[in-house]
Amino acid sequence: MRFSRWQILAILSVCVAGVLLALPNVVGQKTVRFLPFENQIHLGLDLKGGSYLLLKVDIDAAERQRLEGAIDAVRHALRTADIQYTNLRIQDTAIVFQLRDAARIDDVKKLLQPLTGVGLNADFAISANDAGEFALKSAEAAATNRADDTVERSIEIVRRRIDETGVSEPLIVRQGRDRIAVQLPGLQDPDRVKRLLGTTAKLSFHLLSTDQSSNPVPPLGTEYLPGDDPRHGLNRYLVLKAIDVDGAHLRNASAGMNQQTSEWVVNFEFDSTGTRQFAATTQEHVGQALAIVLDNKVISAPVIREPILGGQGQISGHFAAADANDLAILLRGGALPAPLTIIEERTVGPNLGADAIRTGIYACAIGGSLVIVFMIFFYRLFGVFASIGLVLDIVLLIGALSFFQASLTLPGIVGILLTVGMSVDANILINERIREEARKGRTPLSAIQTGSSKAMATIIDANVTTLLKMLILFTLASGPVKGFAITITLGILTSMFTAIVLVRLITSLWLRRARPKALLA
Repeated sequence: MRFSRWQILAILSVCVAGVLLALPNVVGQKTVRFLPFENQIHLGLDLKGGSYLLLKVDIDAAERQRLEGAIDAVRHALRTADIQYTNLRIQDTAIVFQLRDAARIDDVKKLLQPLTGVGLNADFAISANDAGEFALKSAEAAATNRADDTVERSIEIVRRRIDETGVSEPLIVRQGRDRIAVQLPGLQDPDRVKRLLGTTAKLSFHLLSTDQSSNPVPPLGTEYLPGDDPRHGLNRYLVLKAIDVDGAHLRNASAGMNQQTSEWVVNFEFDSTGTRQFAATTQEHVGQALAIVLDNKVISAPVIREPILGGQGQISGHFAAADANDLAILLRGGALPAPLTIIEERTVGPNLGADAIRTGIYACAIGGSLVIVFMIFFYRLFGVFASIGLVLDIVLLIGALSFFQASLTLPGIVGILLTVGMSVDANILINERIREEARKGRTPLSAIQTGSSKAMATIIDANVTTLLKMLILFTLASGPVKGFAITITLGILTSMFTAIVLVRLITSLWLRRARPKALLA
């Protein structure tokens, strides 16, 4: 029961810091700027209202695109080695072809080995029969790793795009194998965000073929792409398949206005690699048209008038201001590794959240008041000490949530309400133990010390068990349930501090001052 001066100072400092951290949630914005802390608890979707989107990452499309790139590499390798083959195609998740000369099976295996990888990092497993039928099947472990990487990269790009729109405190989490849950508190009209998230934004620069005839079958090495520029009469463009400059090398993009034409454009800037590639392309093909392709649509096809060596360019496509800004956001955020599909959408109005907050406050106030009345009625002065600890426990919990800038959801309010009831459990155990020791005839100091010590094992066991349950809940759950686990965890830690440390300090100071001869049993 002894506390040194520095221990008392440390305990009081924690309490004062908790009060200062909690204050921004109850005072006005004009007062917040005078406080040392200004972080506030952010309200979740179910309290503030807003939009909820559940996105599905098309992993199969990403895998198909990878196979298409791999089949080009196989075709180039076989032709370079002058190996004859037939029926090269994609079949399910494998690349298959037939050798004309079955005697060259071993040569083909050696040739394709660098393309497939080795050991645990192998992308494909090569199989061939005596007739020369080859199959490059995707390795299961590599496919699983690629799927995880695709989803994680998609989450990062989704976060970049949403941050660019100015939505405050979005919650973006992975759900299951291929789904992403997006919560946008305060956003009642998600149409713009849906457009941004539904666009893959894969940008590339291709030379336009000099032959723009209406032949339905494109020549080898070219393909028809639809036009997306209403100023041109062409409904489709014949472009070379080879990518001259990849949009992945963009360093920055911003919307602006062309001073000569007074139309909105998107200005872009390449990194060092893209600058070299863009300079080489524009130097070698002056007078030719360069198609700017976004998600397999030609948005612009300007003619190269002169070499562009500075790595900067401009995309014009009869844009409105909002379209130019959105395109710049997409290009800055980067291309999605796989298409995203919105499979669920919900909009929550703010009125429901306001009712939940109001009823939550009433429940906490009524529950806290009943607990305080119970403690004072049964434990007298020690009940007053426990009630002080309860009030400071709630303040510290709110301060901790503010410090971590946590998002408070309806389950989080339930967690705070449960904390009100749980926070006095330790005090009840200690007070009952003290009563037992006092009935045995111990002195007040001895009863308090012995009772507190004997109750400590039970208190620690009960709280550690609950913490382990919350850890499991946080690990396996998602969304608001995680918020509930976080709230309960912080509530347990603050209640342990107030019950074991703060209330004991108050009791110690009372013992030194009052020096009672006996305790009421």
